[in-house]
Amino acid sequence: MTEEMPEEMAEEATEDVTEEATEDVTEEQGQDRSSTGELLARLDALDRLPGSTALRALSYDLLAAGPGTAVVDVGCGAGRAVAELHERGAKALGVDPDEHMIAIARRRWPEADFRIADAYDLPLPDASVHAYRADKVFHELADPARALAEARRVLTPGGRIVLAGQDWDTIVIDSDDSALTRTIVHARADLITSPRAARRYRNLLLDAGFDDVTVEIRTEVFTGPEMLPLLAALSKAACSAAAVTREQADRWLTEQHVRAEADRLFLALPMFLTAATAPR
Repeated sequence: MTEEMPEEMAEEATEDVTEEATEDVTEEQGQDRSSTGELLARLDALDRLPGSTALRALSYDLLAAGPGTAVVDVGCGAGRAVAELHERGAKALGVDPDEHMIAIARRRWPEADFRIADAYDLPLPDASVHAYRADKVFHELADPARALAEARRVLTPGGRIVLAGQDWDTIVIDSDDSALTRTIVHARADLITSPRAARRYRNLLLDAGFDDVTVEIRTEVFTGPEMLPLLAALSKAACSAAAVTREQADRWLTEQHVRAEADRLFLALPMFLTAATAPR
């Protein structure tokens, strides 16, 4: 994610990803194509950036996910991580509560195993997996402690867990209007169930009885136009929440477009990776 794409390549990539995602959603979801297609396009665009690929690989290393390792990827979305774990020889299972995402994952990666389930009720026996992974999931959970209790249940003694994700209050964006930027970022964060879950990963794991807890923060820096869709979503959400006016949101987003065109856009996104071991 630290490497930039030239502007024309970013525009083409976004168009290609959106078209591909829309085709997936059209075939698998019918009338739900709009919202899920937009989400899928954003996720695909981010997943394909070099920094995202490196971050996923690091999470697999922290899990010690090698040949024969039984891994569950919770909140697997369209299944890229499950497919990559499968390529490493791991016995990977992807679960997600969104039946449409699971349908797309099964279409994209037919050799992998995907099931509809949420983080609170995994379709696995007790002590049946060696590794548990949840990437950009816990900020959507109202009761993360309950999810970790379920992780403890399915993990073998000494099994590994990795939680990855961003803290939604700590998105750093350069702007001529720092107060407005702060309002937009925090307004978007307030619309998320658990926007500050990432900073709590360590304490949540300790409270759940996990051992050997480690925390890494990889800050991804973006200076190209590939983040303009994210910035547009931030401003739209802040406006929808009545935290800013439409005029303020449009002005702020216009500034970001101007910055991107002049090679002056700056966005830093800290990503938290917290790993631990299930008690033996």
